[in-house]
Amino acid sequence: MSIEKTTEPPPAVPVTKTDAPGGGRPRRPRKEGQVLNAFSHGILVVWAVMVVLPLLWAVMTSFKDDGAIFGSPWSLPDTPHFDNWSRAWTEANMSDYFLNTVLVVGGSLIGTLVLGSMAAYVLARFDFPGNRFIYYLFVGGMSFPIMLALVPLFYVVNNMGLLNTIHGLILVYIAYSLPFTVFFLTAFFRTLPSSVAEAAFVDGASHSRTFFQIMLPMAKPGLISVGIFNFLGQWNQYMLPTVLNTDPDKRVLTQGLVQLAVSQGYKGDWSGLFAGLVMAMLPVLAAYIVFQRQVVQGLTAGALK
Repeated sequence: MSIEKTTEPPPAVPVTKTDAPGGGRPRRPRKEGQVLNAFSHGILVVWAVMVVLPLLWAVMTSFKDDGAIFGSPWSLPDTPHFDNWSRAWTEANMSDYFLNTVLVVGGSLIGTLVLGSMAAYVLARFDFPGNRFIYYLFVGGMSFPIMLALVPLFYVVNNMGLLNTIHGLILVYIAYSLPFTVFFLTAFFRTLPSSVAEAAFVDGASHSRTFFQIMLPMAKPGLISVGIFNFLGQWNQYMLPTVLNTDPDKRVLTQGLVQLAVSQGYKGDWSGLFAGLVMAMLPVLAAYIVFQRQVVQGLTAGALK
């Protein structure tokens, strides 16, 4: 006796307009995303105006005379006064301050990148006892307030005979910038492929040759990014040179701007003061404008890989 199984079709589910592919109102998340996008763009526009307008006003004011600065501070200069720049460059000794700053920042930037990249490469690519301990020492150095080290640092530099010297200030800048440099480049070197270095070792390349000729060129975006950050920090550094560099002939640009603000304020030469301010500001803006693409690539390289 055979039992025949019958299967009944499942009941049909009614399809509403909202469930249909093209029916119903547009989805709410899309509207919320558009509102959020417009709000974020509006915040960025307001922020850009707040940042750019003071810079443009300072540049515009540097070409005015003192009467126009106080008489019509928001208007364009009738005739550009280029003598403000020449007066600040020569009479206010901005040329000497600029040269000292270029020497200090240039030497410290090269030393920071060379030493920081070598330390970061070793910490990122080699396993040895104490690796993590040394790495966390550098990380802890970023959180150490520089103000707590000023007094002992002054006595150390003085006992070494490096007080009021350009090379002494370069060494202090290197030590000040190394923790962040090692922290940044260690994470960057870990994202680089190890197969290239292994192929170089198979071909007979030494560790130093592999680092300088292969790994360091591959880390160019990261080097440019951390170099820009160090350049900004070292160019605008004021506390360290004030404590360790009291010689008037070896002042850097930040010290010179303070001296210029005091002297020109008493003289009433506000146009020369704004000209000196713009002189100190232009190298930083130029460096970021030229290398902005490399900075973004260095910051996002680890995330993309």
